[in-house]
Amino acid sequence: MKQQSIITADDHPLLLKGLNDFLLEKEYNIIGSAHNGNDAFSLIEKEHPEIAILDIQMPYMSGLEIAKKCKENNITTKIVLITLHKEKELYMKAQELNIFGYVLKEFALEEIETCLHNVADGEPYFSPKIREQLGNIFVSDSNLNSLTPSEKKILKLIADDKTNKEIASLLFISHRTVEKHRSNIINKLNLEPKTNSLLIWAKENHDKLL
Repeated sequence: MKQQSIITADDHPLLLKGLNDFLLEKEYNIIGSAHNGNDAFSLIEKEHPEIAILDIQMPYMSGLEIAKKCKENNITTKIVLITLHKEKELYMKAQELNIFGYVLKEFALEEIETCLHNVADGEPYFSPKIREQLGNIFVSDSNLNSLTPSEKKILKLIADDKTNKEIASLLFISHRTVEKHRSNIINKLNLEPKTNSLLIWAKENHDKLL
């Protein structure tokens, strides 16, 4: 993992130095750094690093805008955002752009190594504090892939506002079997067993189920 090429970007020199010093001490392969969004994107275009750790708010171009440009240009660099922001909309946007990591600044040095290990293995990483705050609306692809075809079919029907009774009728199974499937899906996705938690998740992640 530590040989993967990484670039970093932050418009606060001290924060950037602190992050770089920490990663270099841990023997990560930092191949470049930038102090604004334009320079960060130029570095990504030129060096094609495997991972880019970016501050979400920078002059000229934000971390999200860089991620969008990478996606549009088919650049495969995995983006990790470091941020102070906890708004749900930003996290949803991050997921749409296939951002691989979202780390809160207050926990950055504690979490960045775990994040980089996950990202290197192709697993997205979102700060646990984010998951707590947003009621666990995030799920990794491996969790989703652990669902059986029947469970995925049921999840799509839940997203379409079908009741247990309607799902049972459509799939020619018993009402009790639908309830058992729902319970299994909640466990596999690590959702809290609250009323409507599965419906909310299914609607917010409908695109992943297509």
